[in-house]
Amino acid sequence: MGKLVSVNVGMPKDLRWHGKTVHTGIWKTPVAGPVMVRRINIDGDGQGDLAGHGGEQRAVMVYQSESYDYWKTYLGRDDLEPGHFGENFTVTGLADDDVCIGDRYRIGDAEFEVTQPRVTCFRVGLRLDEPEMPNLLVAHHRPGFYFRVIAEGRVRAGDDIVRTRRGRHELSVADVDALLYLPGRNAEQLRKAVDVPALSPGWQQSFRDMLAGQESAAPAVAPPIGGWTGFRPLRVTRTCRESPQVLSVRLESADGTALPAPLPGQYLPVRLPGAGEPAPLRSYSLSGDPGAGVYRISVKREDHGVVSRWLHANVRSGSVIEAAAPRGDFCLTEGSGPVVLFSAGIGATPVLAMLHALSDAGSGRDIWWLHTTRNRETEAFASEVGGLLTSLPHARQRVFYTETHGRLDQDAIAALGLPTDAGVYLCGPTQFMADITKYLTAVGIDPAHIHSELFGALPAINPGVVETGPRKRPHPPGGTPGTGPSITFARSGLIVNWSPDYRSILDLAEACDVPTRFSCRSGVCHVCVAGVVAGTATYVQSPLEKPGEGEVLICSAAPQSDLVLDL
Repeated sequence: MGKLVSVNVGMPKDLRWHGKTVHTGIWKTPVAGPVMVRRINIDGDGQGDLAGHGGEQRAVMVYQSESYDYWKTYLGRDDLEPGHFGENFTVTGLADDDVCIGDRYRIGDAEFEVTQPRVTCFRVGLRLDEPEMPNLLVAHHRPGFYFRVIAEGRVRAGDDIVRTRRGRHELSVADVDALLYLPGRNAEQLRKAVDVPALSPGWQQSFRDMLAGQESAAPAVAPPIGGWTGFRPLRVTRTCRESPQVLSVRLESADGTALPAPLPGQYLPVRLPGAGEPAPLRSYSLSGDPGAGVYRISVKREDHGVVSRWLHANVRSGSVIEAAAPRGDFCLTEGSGPVVLFSAGIGATPVLAMLHALSDAGSGRDIWWLHTTRNRETEAFASEVGGLLTSLPHARQRVFYTETHGRLDQDAIAALGLPTDAGVYLCGPTQFMADITKYLTAVGIDPAHIHSELFGALPAINPGVVETGPRKRPHPPGGTPGTGPSITFARSGLIVNWSPDYRSILDLAEACDVPTRFSCRSGVCHVCVAGVVAGTATYVQSPLEKPGEGEVLICSAAPQSDLVLDL
């Protein structure tokens, strides 16, 4: 039997941190006497970031006094008091390696169910002034956990904690936490986890995704063989005007040998000596046949695009362009169900490569080519698309001209009669993709089956950070310029030199107002993972699980050489 040692509450407040404002409710203090616990909260308590904390599945945060004793010794601190870890209930006797997801407990007049481990978040490090704390909580198997409120009621410090039911499969909090965040996970445990009805939906989905990754079918085209690291020169052998605004550029290896086959939908990072100093870097979708042994990029001339204007004005047969290996996970995957290739303007390029792959395979799938552009004059690749569709027995095409018919809306999408079991591949301007995704979801297509490509900076994920004004364009950091290796933030079009004044690449990116993604900031959650286009990095804090090849966790890394990141 356990005991409720302390009930802790606190309302969110704004704090200054790293030059930003963070809205957080992690400051909790003990309260005396009985307190009412309700379905989604405790009276007098609140959360600052409801996307990651609070709500029905995370109504009450629980941490153990035994873990307090452990951390006092480990950290050499004597100032840790109930509420310091942001918990609502400080308890004894409910160890993370004994409590199981789905366990139910009676405390005072209320009943609770364990739903998930603590979410790893930088704010526990902020509260304790220990930035590595999220990493330590997971690595030492002491995360704490959340309760869902089964029956509302009053509780008070000193109440006994009585277990009334054991959770299905008896998966402990520590086991489930490790299953998400640590290497060495196995499929059997993942299957058990998704079969625990009490586990919160977000964690269930994460485990389903892991299972799907282990059991998924192979991609439609074999992964590239013989890819390269860094940049290599490619020779322009042909250019072709696809429309007044779009120029296609065919690239071959310098010695004429076949280039590695990309996955249909991937893009090519290119660096252009002569277009600026330092040489600018841009990424363009590969628009040609993935199996051709040569690459084709198709570039729309933008009035304010320095690189696109340079390419249109200068590139010709015999020119040399530096390229990194094809990359990107916006790729056509194998299957037998319907395929919808949906694009706007120059967004046709990656889905055109997918159409090539389907044609090469003689696919018998139902295929929809849906494209929107201003008018016939701006419609690039019309003849090429028509020929590919003709080769496919179950293909159909619709082209929408916004000049005469206006922009697509939900009624127009519904009128298409798209199969709801289709896999959708969507590329175009950001607002177009957001709108079309909403319309497709409204007509019954599963959002998980809608795949989209975004070439600009990814939307920031900065939990709890309050935006205090319009987002600034990426810029060099203030102060004395660094003298270390150069870091290119490719999506943001920024090149800066590293300075040891920054703890991590994430800190430097924030100083440059490059859109960033993070949660734990200590090498646990992988939210900050970024693709490495070229160069090498080293970890200043070892992550609990290293990311895949060609990726780096920027919250824990510094450059080891000149580095190009997909940020």
